[in-house]
Amino acid sequence: MITIDDIRRPISADLEAFDKFVADNFNAEGEMLQEMLTYALSSRGKGIRPILTMLSALTCTAATYRPDERNCTKRTYLAALMMEMIHTASLIHDDVLDSADERRGKPSVNAKWQSNLAIILGDYILARTMSLGMASAQYDIVSYVGTAMAALCEGEVLQSQHAKSLDTTRDDYFTIIYQKTASLLGVCAALGALSMGASREDIDRMRKYGEALGIAFQIQDDILDYNRNNNTGKPANNDLREHKITLPMIEVMESKSEEEVKEMKELLKRCKDDEAALDQLHNMVIEGGGIERATEVMQAYLSRAMHLVSKYEDTPYRKALIDLCTFVAERDK
Repeated sequence: MITIDDIRRPISADLEAFDKFVADNFNAEGEMLQEMLTYALSSRGKGIRPILTMLSALTCTAATYRPDERNCTKRTYLAALMMEMIHTASLIHDDVLDSADERRGKPSVNAKWQSNLAIILGDYILARTMSLGMASAQYDIVSYVGTAMAALCEGEVLQSQHAKSLDTTRDDYFTIIYQKTASLLGVCAALGALSMGASREDIDRMRKYGEALGIAFQIQDDILDYNRNNNTGKPANNDLREHKITLPMIEVMESKSEEEVKEMKELLKRCKDDEAALDQLHNMVIEGGGIERATEVMQAYLSRAMHLVSKYEDTPYRKALIDLCTFVAERDK
């Protein structure tokens, strides 16, 4: 089984340098703001976005394999930092919107310091991120990052809109996960290539790789939500409690009659406060084969991602990008 440590190993020196780069550039004035910032940055998760940015950079340039040395440029670190901080800020804001008390098994920022301060922290991280980008004069990177931020906001609004109306279609679902997850991973991979002076063709190929990986990543996230023994740090069936229709449920709904779909939506309306309705809908998705069919879709996107990087020289960096696809399929958190 592929672990995140296996994927990190070829760029371990770069990741160590990157962590120092983040620490050096994210210091706030004021004791409380610094405490909140330190707390938020101490639980950044697996670091998929900086990993993807660096692996893309080194794969495109066919860099000599030097696992104990730094191989990326400061420009690559800046791109990785900007994408990671946008993601971090978006999670803080998401937890406020969802009234979530936990993030990765720890109290969320809003649970620890209240929602108003959590929003300010998220805004501070975004402002600091864009300030660093502009001060560096790396305007091509900043332009990509701004596009990713806009797509993320559009996806959040679209998801909220459909959660209220319970009318998410397959097309709606893929638009939402593209904007909220896939577009960011696509930009991470594209920026890695861009930061090392890769060709326009390679930048576009890496963007497509990241987007395919991101769609698969989110589908797996939505599959794990139906696993009552998941290790995601969130309670199982959280999406159903928030009235979110994701791919496992869509796959089942598309095979049901109009009356049966109506019944599923009525159950979904009650999921937040009615455990019996939650259990019934959960079982309908499981027994209807929603997990299996969603898994097939996820695997198709991962196959596409692996095909896109197959043209590059066989280096430990390219292998890590392929292993990242396997990791996404196998992960349980």
